[in-house]
Amino acid sequence: MALVEGCKHALEISVPLAEVDKETERVVAEIQKKVKLPGFRPGHAPVSLVRTRFAGDIRQDVLEKLVPRFFRAAVDKDHLQVVGPPNVSDVHFHAGEPLKFKAEFEVAPEFELGEYRGIVVQYTEPEVSDEDIAKRLDEIREQKAEYVNEEPRPLVDGDYALVSLESISGLAEKISQDEIMLKIGDESTLPAFTENLRGASPEESREFDVTYPEDYERKNLAGKTVRFRATLKAVRRKELPELNDEFAKDLGDYQTLEELKNAVRTALQRDRESKAQEEAKHQLLDKLVAAHDFPVPSVYVDRQIEINLENQLRALAAQGIDPKSIKLDWNKVRESQKDKAARDVRASLLLDKIADREAMLATQEEVDREVQRVARQQREAVAVTRAKLQKDGAISRIAAHIRTEKTLNFLFEQARKEAGSEPKESA
Repeated sequence: MALVEGCKHALEISVPLAEVDKETERVVAEIQKKVKLPGFRPGHAPVSLVRTRFAGDIRQDVLEKLVPRFFRAAVDKDHLQVVGPPNVSDVHFHAGEPLKFKAEFEVAPEFELGEYRGIVVQYTEPEVSDEDIAKRLDEIREQKAEYVNEEPRPLVDGDYALVSLESISGLAEKISQDEIMLKIGDESTLPAFTENLRGASPEESREFDVTYPEDYERKNLAGKTVRFRATLKAVRRKELPELNDEFAKDLGDYQTLEELKNAVRTALQRDRESKAQEEAKHQLLDKLVAAHDFPVPSVYVDRQIEINLENQLRALAAQGIDPKSIKLDWNKVRESQKDKAARDVRASLLLDKIADREAMLATQEEVDREVQRVARQQREAVAVTRAKLQKDGAISRIAAHIRTEKTLNFLFEQARKEAGSEPKESA
């Protein structure tokens, strides 16, 4: 056996002539039973004729039987944990001689687990201020705002305009919206709409051009100049609900405004703790990987690259972007992902080893709880969801994910936490 590079190994394997002859005879006998040759009854064709007529098939069958068997025996003898299929080359297969071949393959990495308890991470227990609660309540009030029609009058900045909108030119597919609301003069409203609708009165129609930015979020409009006909249907004002006990009751199972504030405080605290801990766990993994330098099989890295790319493509699709419309050199993209994929693989292998050492397991109750969550999300019976997940092999993946999360939580609990900046509030 010769070590080629990192996790790559090579074996030169020899199959004894007696084994080759035995397997060849078995294959010839099988073919003789099935073959139909002119002038001979099925199963009675001469062996010599079968060997001559089906020499290629015999050779292929013998190789397909002997190569995997003797490769597996060789790696088992050396206690090698092979990952991925071997690359077989230099096949020497001639009559009256032993079969010889070379097999190059990768093995799972072996590494010593260093210290993983007490890793130093930047972490500050998040706090929620009264100002944070007031801001969140204002956001909820905005969501519950009502828009009331004003007496007919010309539009001014700050008004909410209810308009019907249709495109006249500039687009292959016509836009037609019966009701759309725009805030005149607001930064979220394209200036062309504000400038051309300002001063309009209800039932008045206006035609004007709108040039969209090149980076506009709707790709079918980005960079285009579109002529619109807009008809003002109503001028509206926004009315926010009063912040009182009635407002709290309308939102759900709250009797007073104070109860609502406490619920908001708890939700904000939980969300910020989750974000802060997630950031700390990323730090943990980075430090864990940096402290353990070992080679990883390319088959693992390639698989991780595919997983990462699939996740990125799903994220694009969720944003309404067709991945096929993006012109990329996917070979270059894959190449650029190698370092990150190798890091992800090392992190996964380290977490697995720590989980083994700490006897981390996903309980049946934990798996059942996750299956129930998925069933609620899919709005179907738990038994139906479980059957689907079992068929797809997803139950084992759920258990593995739970095990990984428990291991990360353990590492976070064992970490030495030093004061650091709080994670930024997400939009």
